[in-house]
Amino acid sequence: MTGLGERLDRLVGKKSADALAASYDLATAGDLLRHYPRRYAERGQLTDIAGLEVGEHVTVMAKVVSVNKRQMKTKRGTLVEVSLTDGKRTLDCAFFNQPWHMDKLKPGISALFAGKVTAFRQKLQLANPDYQLLDGDAETEAVEEFAGGLIPVYPASAKIQSWQIAQCVQQVLAVLDEIEDPFPDPLRDKLGLPPYEQAVRSIHRPAEWADLELARTRLKWDEALSVQLALAQRRHAAGARPAPVCPPVPAGLHDEFDKRLPFTLTAGQVEVGEAITADLSGSHPMNRLLQGEVGSGKTIVALRAMLQVVDSGRQAAMLAPTEVLAAQHARSLRELLGDLGQGGELGAADNATRVTLLTGSLTAPQRKQAMLDAASGAAGIVVGTHALIQDKVSFAALGLVVVDEQHRFGVEQRDALRGRAGENQSPHVLVMTATPIPRTVAMTVYGDLETSALRELPAGRSPISTTVVPVSEKPSWLDRVWQRVREEVSGGHQAYVVCPRIGDEEDGPGGGDDGRRPPLAVVEVAEMLAAGPLSGLRVGILHGRMTADDKDAVMRGFAAAEIDVLVATTVVEVGVNVPNATAMVIMDADRFGVSQLHQLRGRVGRGAAAGVCLLVTEMIGGTSTRDRLDAVAATLDGFELARMDLELRREGDILGASQSGAKSGLKMLSLVRDEQVIADARVVAQALIADDPDLGAYPGLAGMVRQVVAADRAEYLEKA
Repeated sequence: MTGLGERLDRLVGKKSADALAASYDLATAGDLLRHYPRRYAERGQLTDIAGLEVGEHVTVMAKVVSVNKRQMKTKRGTLVEVSLTDGKRTLDCAFFNQPWHMDKLKPGISALFAGKVTAFRQKLQLANPDYQLLDGDAETEAVEEFAGGLIPVYPASAKIQSWQIAQCVQQVLAVLDEIEDPFPDPLRDKLGLPPYEQAVRSIHRPAEWADLELARTRLKWDEALSVQLALAQRRHAAGARPAPVCPPVPAGLHDEFDKRLPFTLTAGQVEVGEAITADLSGSHPMNRLLQGEVGSGKTIVALRAMLQVVDSGRQAAMLAPTEVLAAQHARSLRELLGDLGQGGELGAADNATRVTLLTGSLTAPQRKQAMLDAASGAAGIVVGTHALIQDKVSFAALGLVVVDEQHRFGVEQRDALRGRAGENQSPHVLVMTATPIPRTVAMTVYGDLETSALRELPAGRSPISTTVVPVSEKPSWLDRVWQRVREEVSGGHQAYVVCPRIGDEEDGPGGGDDGRRPPLAVVEVAEMLAAGPLSGLRVGILHGRMTADDKDAVMRGFAAAEIDVLVATTVVEVGVNVPNATAMVIMDADRFGVSQLHQLRGRVGRGAAAGVCLLVTEMIGGTSTRDRLDAVAATLDGFELARMDLELRREGDILGASQSGAKSGLKMLSLVRDEQVIADARVVAQALIADDPDLGAYPGLAGMVRQVVAADRAEYLEKA
């Protein structure tokens, strides 16, 4: 009997099993069969070379154009140079001291080539790639295996190539016993899906495209339903515990704050505010995700919610991802509230509350006082980092938790606040993010939360122009970058320069094995700029290893225009608000994601003057990375960019990495293409859980959920 739990070394041999384990953590037959092909090459159809990524391990089907052997000039030995084509572009291969490839690789031959993409003299190259001939004189088992029209191309590595993985899969399928279907027959029939075993065999060995599409649909349903069942169980459990009822109080802090607002709320702020008011008035915990572009006014929405809770005699806690942002939030809330937030101080309004900051770096007396404010109820609003959810921090009557920038927090931290409302109650939860989230991500990654979006920007926001600076192709443009920064400073403005690394000795070089240099570092770039192109300007640095006091002092100095140019890591990505900063230079922009670049760019253009963002990169044209940077430069629509980011992450895992290192169960589901499957699975899951919350009558489905959403990842869904 050979089942999905059978160890691979018994099925494919120790050498292959070791390579699969080392590269992909595949240990059993089931693990391997869930290592689905990345794509399928149709015999005679060549792989598109445009968009290959420097540094990635690729498998491409290409045709040999030319083969040339010569002596190397700088070292002893021979170099075999092979030029490949997809019919439109060329890709170079270089074989060092391996002259026998001249006999195998002849012009006109097609083959699968596998290796790591590098850049040499502004061209893409594969150095010493493995290859598998698909025609010509090749007489190998692999060619026989690929006799059909569709050739599976697997995610591969330097230790094991795609065609070797295909052979391992074939060996496992040949001896595997019948696979039990987790779907009950009535559900499978209702959805019109094929049996699970048929789908598994077809995904690896499709006879034709129609079989492949049917298999994909079934496997996507398995994953989508697993996630939605896990989410439906979370929603069911969350709704079982009551929440403090916090209805609006006429003529309270909330109404007084609204009367004093010096501007008119946007239609979106009003609409979301009404939804939150209704949520807070109910006896079930609010679990709402508020997404909105940088500057769309999420803080005002959150503050109005917090004041409604305070009016009801409860407290609100606001969690921020960093101490810098927590301190800034506390200052911002105090400024917005004025005397309404000066409870216990001279000159406070009669019904004023208190805003207290509680972070890990407070002095002992400050921390003791802040904890006393929270425990006694003197502070209606408590702002802090994860220090807020430590067991020894207690609240008098916690009614609402606001979590800023949810992608920086795991759901465990959020759940740690549950039960803090007293009487076995859960506080209401409002999660805020400035990273626009497509609908499918909201249904999947944030699926246990109701979602709201602020899509309009308040009046007064200035436009931001974005330009890609390709310094490997146009080195002189870098000089112009620093001239542009000087021009902004001469005009009375300030600038950010963002680098991917800090640069002290603890940080390590951070270089890869793809021939690229280490990422640029804050400390080194700041020194270079101060001594060179920006000499005479006041250059400051900011990064995560500085003490909280030092970071706060730098941000205060920058906000007060005592620093002209702030060289920083992505610590400035969220929450930093300096309207006088009009220029942002992002060094090694190719090392940041699309949403992160958009977030960073949102730090400028926050005042009356227009903003400029310069994306500096050494990445050559024709790569998917350059396409990504060009897309960021082409639009300011964060929702469009978020969708594009998903499309570009061809191998991305939508569930993110588990903190314990366990691999995710989602392999097939696409958040871009499978919106309807996800939506339909959500409806099915809600009906199943409403009828049977523990899935006791559906052991196959319960097992499927455990497999796809592993035990240590059952609370993964906000980590992605």
